[in-house]
Amino acid sequence: MKMKNILVMMLTLFIVMAMVTTTEATSKIKFDKKKLAAAELIDAPSKLEPLVLSKVSPEEITILGQAEATQAQMLKFLLKRNPKPLLNCTPKQIVQIYYEEADREGIRPDVALCQAFKETGFFAYGGDVKPKQNNYCGLGATGNKEPGYTFESPQVGVRAHIQHLLAYTSTRLPKVQIVDPRYTLLRDFRKDVFGKTTRWVNLNGIWALPGTTYGQDIIKLWQQAQMPDGSAESLSAANRNIKLNAPTADMFVYRGLVYFARGEAGSINDYYNAIDDFESAVILKPESADALYNLAITREKLGKNKEAIEAYDKLLAIDDQFTQAFYNRGRLKLLKGNYDEAISDFERVLELETRYADARNEIAIAHFKQKMYQEAYEDIQAAYEINDSNKVILANKSIIESCLKTKKSSK
Repeated sequence: MKMKNILVMMLTLFIVMAMVTTTEATSKIKFDKKKLAAAELIDAPSKLEPLVLSKVSPEEITILGQAEATQAQMLKFLLKRNPKPLLNCTPKQIVQIYYEEADREGIRPDVALCQAFKETGFFAYGGDVKPKQNNYCGLGATGNKEPGYTFESPQVGVRAHIQHLLAYTSTRLPKVQIVDPRYTLLRDFRKDVFGKTTRWVNLNGIWALPGTTYGQDIIKLWQQAQMPDGSAESLSAANRNIKLNAPTADMFVYRGLVYFARGEAGSINDYYNAIDDFESAVILKPESADALYNLAITREKLGKNKEAIEAYDKLLAIDDQFTQAFYNRGRLKLLKGNYDEAISDFERVLELETRYADARNEIAIAHFKQKMYQEAYEDIQAAYEINDSNKVILANKSIIESCLKTKKSSK
C-alpha cells in the first residue's frame, strides 16, 4: 500500500508540474494592447476558379491514358496561377518535358502536371522542398523538415515523378533507365499497391497523408485547366449546341463557363448571364456539384455573398469533401463576422488537406478578430510551418509578432 501511495503521489506531482510548465509556456506570450488595437491581419482571397465538367466521374479517371488538355492550356493555366514560377527551366519547357516523359510511359501528362502544381503550389514552393531540387512531386519529403530527393535537372526530376506514378499503376518496367530512387522500394516492399493503383483517387492516403481528397484535388485542377475561353466562337458553339439539342445541365454549365470567361475579361454583364445558365443547370440537375460550385463563385464575384453561401450550403450537403467550397464558404462567414462558423469550415478544410496553409491563416484571422491573440499567434506560426514563402502568411506573422511585448533592457 505504501508503495502504491508513493506512486500515486509521484504521478500527481508529475501532472501538477506539467500543468505549471504548460501554463508558464503559454504565459510567455505577452502582447502590447495598444499595438493590438491598431493591428489588423491581412485576409487571403477566395479561390474563385471555375470547374469544367469531366466526361466521366473524377473517381473513374485513370493514371494511364492520353492528355485531354493541350500544352497551351496547361501553360496558360500555370502562368495564370503563378506568373513567375520558380523553375530551373522556362515554364514552357517544364510543360513540354512533362508531356514528353509522360507520353513515353503512357501516363496522362496533363493530370501528372496538375499533381506537380498541387505538390509545389504551382512551382511557388514554400514547404520543405526547394526549387533547386527539381523535385516536383515531393519524392522523399516526409515532413518534419525532410526535403526529400534532389535531381540533377528538370528533365530527370520529371522522369522520376512519372516513373513513380508508373510504379503505382503498372508492373512493367519504365522504358528508360530508372531514376526514381523509390521505385524498387515500392516494388519490393509495397506489393499491396505496386501496379495496382490505377486511378488518381486511389492515391488518397498513399501518396500523401492523410490525403483524404488528394486525388480529387488533382482532378479539380485538371478540370480548371480545361476552362473554355470567352471567345465569340466558343459562345456561338455553346448557343448552337443548346438550340439544336434538348438542353441538358451540362450544356448550360458549359455556356455558363464561357460567359464566366467573358466576365473575367471585363464584361461584367456576362457574369449575370453565367449565373442564369448555372441556375438553369441546377434546375435540371439539382445534385450537380459543378453547377452549384460555379454558381457560388460567380455570385461571389458580383458581391452577392449571401446568395453565394446558399449555393455553397446546397453543394456541401451533396459533397462533404469539397475542400475548396468549405474554404470559400469559411471566408464569406469570416467577412460576415460569424467567426466560430468560419473556423469550423476552415478546420474541415484542414481535416481534408492538412497542409492547406491558407486555411490555417484564416483561422488565425478569426481568432484575432475574437481577441484570442494567443491562439492567433499559434495559428500563424503553424501556417508558416506549412508554407514559409506565402506572402500573406509572412505579413500576418510579422504583424502579430510586432504586437508582442518586448522586455525592457535592465540597467
